Amino acid sequence: MNAKTVNKILSDTSYIRIGGTAEELRCAEYLRHVCAEMGMDTVIEPFDIAMYKEECACLTVGGREIECKGWFGSASGTVTGELYYLEGTDNISLKGCRDKIVLTDKAMGHKLYDMMEENGARGFITYNGNINFSDRDVDRKEIRFFAENGVCMPGVNIHVSDAVDIVKRLPSSAQITLRQASYVGQSHNVILDLDGESEETVIISAHYDSTSLSEGAYDNMSGCIGLLYLAEYFAATSHRRRIRLLWCGSEERGLIGSRAYCGAHRDELGDTVLNINLDMLGSVMGGFVAFSCADEQMAELLEGFISKHGFSATVRHDIRSSDSNSFVLYGVPAVSFARYAPSGTAQIHSRYDTAEVVSAERLLDDMRFIASFTEYAANAEDIPRNISEKIRSDVEAYFKRKL
Repeated sequence: MNAKTVNKILSDTSYIRIGGTAEELRCAEYLRHVCAEMGMDTVIEPFDIAMYKEECACLTVGGREIECKGWFGSASGTVTGELYYLEGTDNISLKGCRDKIVLTDKAMGHKLYDMMEENGARGFITYNGNINFSDRDVDRKEIRFFAENGVCMPGVNIHVSDAVDIVKRLPSSAQITLRQASYVGQSHNVILDLDGESEETVIISAHYDSTSLSEGAYDNMSGCIGLLYLAEYFAATSHRRRIRLLWCGSEERGLIGSRAYCGAHRDELGDTVLNINLDMLGSVMGGFVAFSCADEQMAELLEGFISKHGFSATVRHDIRSSDSNSFVLYGVPAVSFARYAPSGTAQIHSRYDTAEVVSAERLLDDMRFIASFTEYAANAEDIPRNISEKIRSDVEAYFKRKL
């Protein structure tokens, strides 16, 4: 693979591909086509996923209609109340939620939602964006947690510029009207196997879906190109363990594709010695980070391997919000690789995540190192297979918090 090929793939996939949509399936078929051109067969595995269709989303504040999008998975209906800006999550602030429609700048997770509901909130408003940017893009948000009563109160998302204006004016009244229909759709995982001499398997994963505003070049077509690089590399290289390349669907919607894979292939995971996850590589600027989502021994192995190969990288014994968490949840140790762009040079989950923030040359450099580590993992007599209590508990807390 060369820089020209990298740039072509980035160009070919420069469209939004939300999990469960026709555009996501289009990308899955594209990945299968690229593999077929290299002479390799893939399997596309579908899995069910909750889908939503918004019929109406309306927010009126102080008699003025504000552009908004409904939170998928929140309750349909109309709620009216006094507007309240929730400044913090202390008891005094939370008591002010009673019978109010609450504007919050906190991340909407199960803890915040439960606290707002317990204190009598009728509905909620969140926001996205940067007030210093010219766009007025409103992101699509989705409930990824379970409400105690089984149904979430109505919620909408707006642009930050409108949120600032609302807080400045502090109008007294607000109304949310939300109607949405739900149905079961399908997302897809793409699987490519490269046989080894044993049944033991190393699974390398990367997600190919994007968020509602993003072309997802950096997050995460860069990782998907990394899998294609490895497919080409290991098709011409013998290896003791089987290598399975897994392009995951619907990661951005809550790691759903990797969780669906682990559930469907639970019986095979006993032979899986390691998951290597690629998410956000090849940024023009930024440092390379190797996450040991296993134990301290794996972290030490990564430190030694990086030093031996003279590669500039930092090692963390930690988890990240990516598909590696699903494998750890099912008892498979993981390593996750990323190159984190400095603030202001690349922005994910927005219209600014385009091919311009990815360097083909830097991505290829990242992949040469990752291929060396993968080759080691696929051939070493023994590799660490333990998961520390820290990593296990962090992953369990992650899924409880996020899902």
